[in-house]
This record gives sequence, C-alpha cells and structure tokens, in this order.
Amino acid sequence: MRIRLEDLKILFIVSSLVGVLALSSPVWSTLLSSRPSESFSELYVLGSNRTIGGYPFNVRVNETYTIYLGVGNHMGSSRYYVLYVKFRNQTGPLPNSTAEAPSSLPPLYEYRVVIPDGEVWEAPLTFSFPRVSRFEDKCLVEAITINGVTFNVDRMAVWDVNASGYYYQLFVELWIYDQEDGAFKFHNRFVGLWLNATASG
Repeated sequence: MRIRLEDLKILFIVSSLVGVLALSSPVWSTLLSSRPSESFSELYVLGSNRTIGGYPFNVRVNETYTIYLGVGNHMGSSRYYVLYVKFRNQTGPLPNSTAEAPSSLPPLYEYRVVIPDGEVWEAPLTFSFPRVSRFEDKCLVEAITINGVTFNVDRMAVWDVNASGYYYQLFVELWIYDQEDGAFKFHNRFVGLWLNATASG
C-alpha cells in the first residue's frame, strides 16, 4: 500500500493541531480560571412556607408571624456577616443605597454568621406585637417581640388616608466584616416587609 504525499500533509497538519492544542490547554485553563468574576452577596426574605410570597401584612396583637432570612455568599472567600433587624413607622429613616449608608435607627435584633464562598445561609425570624394601642387617628406600637425577645419601640403611625391603614416596616440590613478596618461595614443591602397594624388595636 502506497501513501500519497497529500495524505502525509493532512496527517502532519492534524497531528500539529493536536499537539498545539495539547500544549496550550494548561495556558487556556489558567487564563480562563484567572478571569475576574463579579463578587457579591445576596440578601433575601421568604414567606412562612419558605417561598416567595405568603408574607404577613395585616398584623394583629399577640399573633406570631414567621418569615425566613437568607444570605448567599459569592464574594470569592468565606465571609463574616451580621444582619441587623430594625423597625420603623412611615417616616422613620431607611438605608440610603445611593450614599451606601445604613438607617440611623438602632438595631433590635441581630444574626451573626460565617458563610463559606458559594454557600447560602437561611434562618427563621418570628415576630409579634404584644402591646399596641390606638387613639383618634394614631396607632402606637409599644413593643415588638423578635425570636422570643421583646423590645420596647414606641413607634407611632398616623392613619394613612390614601392607603387606609397604619403602616410600619420591619427591615433587615446586611453588614460584612472588613478585615482591613477590623470592623463591620454596611454592605448596601436591605430587605423589608410593610405591615398594616389597622386590625391590631
């Protein structure tokens, strides 16, 4: 059997290509693995069934409500987080995302957790309102119980004519430990639930 010159050329080209690909594969894998990826953390809240939806809204005195908080770490390494639970009326300050500043309201409750990179943490948050009073067009939430701990808050809401209710917001800020500064910093993420206390008086 005779081998033609054209067959040798094709065999030489194919084997050269295979050799080049084999030699360059470590270089490509290094380049691809060292590409910068976006680092971020996610903060979310789920309803009582651990799904999106089913969030409490119309709240009553001494009824217990459960939601679930979640944090996902996509920062490239393990991170130490703190979640601050806060409570406000319609005029209380929220975090300022543009200025990357937290709310000036004091935290009532906190979760501290270390999350490995690529992992997600979830935990229940239960809350109730043991003391609420109403008079004229005002509603006063005197206390809120979070995960079995009661906090005096004395938050007053005025009747909202347009939305027909007394509105409050339970919200959670995400903070992250900054190793350079040796302190927690607001991570510019927060989630909240609007609550109508009209039926709670």
